[in-house]
Amino acid sequence: MSETVKVPTMAEYMAEGKRPEVLFWVGCAGSFDDRAKKITKAFVKLLHNANVDFAVLGTEESCTGDPAKRAGNEFLFQMQAVTNIEVMNAYEIEKVVTACPHCFNTLKNEYPVLGGDYEVMHHTQFLKSLLDEGRLKVEGGKFKGKRITFHDPCYLGRANNVYEAPRDLLRKLEVELLEMKRCKRNGLCCGAGGAQMFKEPEPGNKDINVERTEDALETKPDIIAAGCPFCNTMMTDGVKSKEKEESVQVMDVAELIANAQDL
Repeated sequence: MSETVKVPTMAEYMAEGKRPEVLFWVGCAGSFDDRAKKITKAFVKLLHNANVDFAVLGTEESCTGDPAKRAGNEFLFQMQAVTNIEVMNAYEIEKVVTACPHCFNTLKNEYPVLGGDYEVMHHTQFLKSLLDEGRLKVEGGKFKGKRITFHDPCYLGRANNVYEAPRDLLRKLEVELLEMKRCKRNGLCCGAGGAQMFKEPEPGNKDINVERTEDALETKPDIIAAGCPFCNTMMTDGVKSKEKEESVQVMDVAELIANAQDL
C-alpha cells in the first residue's frame, strides 16, 4: 500500500490565514481518469520532494470550460470560466500550475479577458524552474540510457511555443532522446484535441492516434513520453492497436522523473 500524500486545499490555507506559493489546477482528467490520476500523484510527490508550498481547489474546482468552447458552446464556456474566476480571485490566486495543456491554454489565454489574470505554467515548465532553482534534483536512475521520444501536445507546443522544458527535463534523466520526423512546430496532433477521444472516428483509412503512434514507433523507443493526459490515452491506445504494449510504455514526464527517483 502506498503512503498517503497530504494535499491541502485553498480553503484550508485560507482558514489558517496563509497563502500557498502556487495553486495546482488538477483538471478533469487528473481528477477522474484512473490513468491520469497516476500523473497527478507523481506530480504531487515531486512538489512535496521540492518543498513547494501548494494547494488545490478540491471540490471548488470545476472544468475550465475548454471542451465546451472548442465544441462551439461559448455560453457554457463563459459560465464555467466565470465561476472558476470568482473562486480563484476570492482566494487571490496569482500563480497556477497544471499538468493538462488544455487547462494550461485556457487559463492562460482565455481567462484574462473574463477577469482571470494569473501566471499560468505547464507542469514541465514548473518542474524545469524548480530544477533551475536547485529545489528539485532530476537524475538518470532507472531510465538512464533508455530510448525515449517526446510527443508534443498541441496546446503546449504549437499553441504556446513550449518545446524545450519537457525535453530539458528528459535530458536530465540521461536518456537517449529521439525526435520523431514530425515534432515541435511540425508535430502531429494525437487526435484528442479534435475530440476523437470522446467519440468514434469518422470513416477513413486510419485513426489519427494510430498514425501518430507509428511516428513514435519509427524511433524504436522504449518509452513514449507525453505531457498531456489526453495524449497519454491516445498514444497508449495506439501502442495497443500495434500490439506493442509489452515493449513500449507511454509515460508522462512527471512520472518519469518521480519513478527515476523512486519517490
